[in-house]
Amino acid sequence: MKNKLVESNKIDNYNGLLDRIGEIINSARNKIARAIDTTQVSAYWQIGRAIVEYEQKGQVRAEYGQQTLIKLSGDLSKRFGKGFSVDNLQNMRRFYSAFPRLLQIYETVPCESLVHQKASKYETSSRILSWSHYCELLKEDNELARSFYEKESMESNWSVRELKRQMNSMLFERLALSKDKKKVMRMAKSGHIIEKPEDAIKDPYILEFLNLKEDATYTESQLEQALIDKLQYFLLELGKGFSFVSRQRRLTIANRHYYIDLVFYNRLLKCFVLVDLKSGELDHADIGQMNFYLNYFRENEETPEENDPIGLILCTKKDEIFVKYILGGINNKIFASKYKLALPSEKQLQKHLVMKD
Repeated sequence: MKNKLVESNKIDNYNGLLDRIGEIINSARNKIARAIDTTQVSAYWQIGRAIVEYEQKGQVRAEYGQQTLIKLSGDLSKRFGKGFSVDNLQNMRRFYSAFPRLLQIYETVPCESLVHQKASKYETSSRILSWSHYCELLKEDNELARSFYEKESMESNWSVRELKRQMNSMLFERLALSKDKKKVMRMAKSGHIIEKPEDAIKDPYILEFLNLKEDATYTESQLEQALIDKLQYFLLELGKGFSFVSRQRRLTIANRHYYIDLVFYNRLLKCFVLVDLKSGELDHADIGQMNFYLNYFRENEETPEENDPIGLILCTKKDEIFVKYILGGINNKIFASKYKLALPSEKQLQKHLVMKD
């Protein structure tokens, strides 16, 4: 029996050793990957600068510049292999022109320390943007939006796939809908900063990841189940600081049971966020119900260190004038936003995009 215990301890110790070595290897691989990304981005930015400076110095016309890229692509490919197609060289040239602020970073900071320099600049960032990230960013013509998506990719650790999804869903435009020009400029420069409940709310929310047909009819329970099944994607759509707490949270008052569809917590706002799902148009009863939920949470769930909970009602339709009057005089923070089951077209959002002076 004693021998078996000794053997078991050896196995446990060995598994611990194996796990520890695995962590070291994974950490090293991640650092190597970040270093490769940094080196590649730095090199491509400098190549873009060299091309632009050559063209500007010689006052190269557009048609001659294209011929130069074709020749350059052939010669570089012969010397260094793949990676120097005409399209890629054009991207490098656009990269330098679109991100001139990288000049100071890549010229003054040694490559091996660049990872640490950028990590301290963007405290919540755990990775360096790759060349694939920047290729996606170059597809955005709006300079303010491009700057915003770059900051968010760094701070929120977006993969290339998530960056593409957020750009396709026009996140910048959706957040800009309720902001004036000064706030939009700040958002473009610093990313999405959440300081008060209004900052965390979008309108509309884009739920295309549910793969539900937009013209079909779904019950609220079906929508809730679909969101739970794709909870990771829903958290990304909700934005920064959100974590899932519960679904169908039961409240019992005077022997009566009430159920909140979804409960989240936002660590940046330090408060609960109660979400109610509506499959149709917003009604005054929905506001009253949410107000009831918030009153209960404030008195029974909130701790002294936390802020008051906020409510979010997701609906397919709402009348802005109706919302204005029905929410007037309510002390609790209640928001009503529409949700869309398909990505909006640029025209659909741009026609609503009004930046106030």
